[in-house]
Amino acid sequence: MSFLRRRSGQPAGPDFDVLAMDPGDWPGDFGAAMMAGPDGSCQGIFLRYDLFGGRGPAMFIGNLPENSPARDTGDAVPFEVRQLLAALENNEPVEFVSAEDFPVLLGDDLLIVKKVKVSEERVFCSQFGRSDGVQVTIASWDRPISDDLYQLLKPLPADMFQQG
Repeated sequence: MSFLRRRSGQPAGPDFDVLAMDPGDWPGDFGAAMMAGPDGSCQGIFLRYDLFGGRGPAMFIGNLPENSPARDTGDAVPFEVRQLLAALENNEPVEFVSAEDFPVLLGDDLLIVKKVKVSEERVFCSQFGRSDGVQVTIASWDRPISDDLYQLLKPLPADMFQQG
């Protein structure tokens, strides 16, 4: 899996590959945001996929490096789930219910995906760790995350995250 290796050289954005669905393959609106640390380092990249031109966010994908403060939420509810609910203006409290590991085949490779269940039943969430220490979290609204989605994930070009 080539996307699981750290990029060499000086990247234009974060110092890790950002794994997501190609925005050109998404039929609605797409947005990206970077979480910067106090020293200017990249503490995470978040991708928001809106459904069909503004009817609301359908999915958040987060890429969080090892030392990102967003990885430790204190209550086991992933940061991306909270961001998805905030974007939907859903202010109901949400709690962690359970997590279970599932194997997913990517060609000849095996990916262990943790499916996270929260108290808001319309939210679907899965997480996996990459060999470079980056944690990828997918939070989806009202759409189960199928194994096919992992086949669509790929590194996005670094120039998408250049400032300027």
